[in-house]
Amino acid sequence: MDRPEHKSELTDEIGTASLDPKFQKQVQRLHNLTVWGRWSIVALLWLTVAPLSLWKLRYEITLLQQHFTWTAVKYGIAYNHLPAMGLALCVGMTAAVLIWQSRNILVGMPQEEQRRLEKQVNRIRQQGSTHPLWKWVVGNG
Repeated sequence: MDRPEHKSELTDEIGTASLDPKFQKQVQRLHNLTVWGRWSIVALLWLTVAPLSLWKLRYEITLLQQHFTWTAVKYGIAYNHLPAMGLALCVGMTAAVLIWQSRNILVGMPQEEQRRLEKQVNRIRQQGSTHPLWKWVVGNG
């Protein structure tokens, strides 16, 4: 029975805090950190996994340069599962982050994600300067 009361208190706290321009600035900073974090992961994948995968496919790539056919692509992928999955991971993560960020720019951030960011900012504020994201989200202001 304590749960619903606690939930409504948290909702009220977020509701009043969301009117504060300083709080909204902190939520925006956390969102920007999330964007940078996702793109950093994508960059890390392209700098590590992609070169390793391409190196493993170097023989197939040489054959494809000489005689390109879709059958050669199919067999190159079929007999080299790990490199193919590595490249698929890089392309998939890039596409996912592009779609996620485009949606946020064009349509706006969904309410659920906005609430999640607000809760996270409240947790960062409550923990104080010991939180790893404190100086980037709350910082001096």
